[in-house]
Amino acid sequence: MKTHVIAREDLGFVQAVKRIMFCNPLLPERTELEKEALGQDYSATPRPWNVYIAHPVEDANLATLVTRAAETAERCRANLARKPPASDEESELYFNFICFYTYYRYREDLDRFIRESHARGSANRVVDFYEDSRREAESYLSAGGHVVHSPYPYEWIFAYGFQLRRAFHHIFQFILGTSSSAMGLRARVWQSIFTHDAQRYLRSLVQRMGDVITLITGPSGSGKELVARAIALSRFIPLDPNTRRFEQDFLDAFHPLNLTALSPTLIESELFGHRKGAFTGALADYQGHLETCGRYGTVFLDEIGDVAVPIQVKLLRVLETRKFNRLGDTRLLPFEGKIVAATNRTPAQLIQRGELREDFYYRLCADRIETVSLPDILGGSPEETRYLVHYIARKVAGEEEAESLTQEVCAWIHKSLGSKYSWPGNVRELEQCVRNIMVHGEYFPERTSPERTFGEQIEAGEWTADELLRRYTARVHARTRNYEETARILDLDSRTVKKYLNSGARSE
Repeated sequence: MKTHVIAREDLGFVQAVKRIMFCNPLLPERTELEKEALGQDYSATPRPWNVYIAHPVEDANLATLVTRAAETAERCRANLARKPPASDEESELYFNFICFYTYYRYREDLDRFIRESHARGSANRVVDFYEDSRREAESYLSAGGHVVHSPYPYEWIFAYGFQLRRAFHHIFQFILGTSSSAMGLRARVWQSIFTHDAQRYLRSLVQRMGDVITLITGPSGSGKELVARAIALSRFIPLDPNTRRFEQDFLDAFHPLNLTALSPTLIESELFGHRKGAFTGALADYQGHLETCGRYGTVFLDEIGDVAVPIQVKLLRVLETRKFNRLGDTRLLPFEGKIVAATNRTPAQLIQRGELREDFYYRLCADRIETVSLPDILGGSPEETRYLVHYIARKVAGEEEAESLTQEVCAWIHKSLGSKYSWPGNVRELEQCVRNIMVHGEYFPERTSPERTFGEQIEAGEWTADELLRRYTARVHARTRNYEETARILDLDSRTVKKYLNSGARSE
């Protein structure tokens, strides 16, 4: 490749940076590309940076990468002042390199904007650093009368950088865990946002991903809505360069609807909206989620496997035509947003039983994600358990009490549930376990598997006779919810039952 702007000694680094820019940063390929870019300057780290919650940890390699990019950008700008790019290929490569560099230059500003938006509850405000970033990028793309032409308007590239930061923020915020299963799920969600080919995404799919329906499957309590929220809050939203505002507030982009909680009429009303008088109680015109979500919004249909077949037919028509009408109205309206659906049931079984139309399913499954059960995330690791418990403890008890509550919860789990406990309620159950122990000093699950937990601990002789009776009393009472019935089953006095049930916190 002939070059004028990029020096021969910098060419390999710039090409590696381009590959880094478009790789999936949550897969091992990111690490391999950093090794390629930095060569002998690469510093082996004891732990992959992409396992951390909330915000990727700044590591030495990323700092070195950005420092070298800054030095290379200065040399390229000096070369551009003397000669224009030797070819369209060099122009495209140099443009992508400068996009990478300015993205990292303003990454902290983008992160601050996201955090402040969450704190305020709104992102509808001026992006005050947009002009600075645009001027800086242009200073590298034009020098000495030579201009490297951009294939995209700068505001488009800026909005893409904003999307990247939101994806990092929300994927790490909503998908917990440091295990390989959790890391794999995060990487899969990244692909649902940007596809596996980010160059193609930026070239032609940015405005088309709303047409791709995402179906999330997995057991109850495994975080399907959190995955849907991460996708919805990370969609591409253009920036208006004149107002320096994004065209839609990303915090208003998620429209969840639990289909099992509503009657068929209310489901249709919430989805499609209605005209005044369309049904009893329709006292005014009403806009449904399909209308209010906007072009960059997402409608989340939770438990799609439970929706009535007639509503499936109507939804299928929306997915195929991207049009709908309100109840009681013949006027067709456009649906411009994205659909994400979820179910904890197996689609194949629902189809066999006639509860899910096959044609409807095949419109849903263009992008399939399966959430991970809590036992898979934990993998029997005490460190992983502690990591997740601490995250939950921080949320429910605050930063000051998080560490002491974490120690208390982990000790209880180790002693009373053991590493083989199956966590049938998944992350949702772990959260309730933390809250129970915070309030009562104990947690007795209602759906514990006797063969794997209670029975094994009895077999191991881990408890005293008094402790065994207390735990068994609690298990029976959890099923009966009645002191007298528990006393009858156990052949005990009801006062004895109450004594054992109330002694849990004091006996630990």
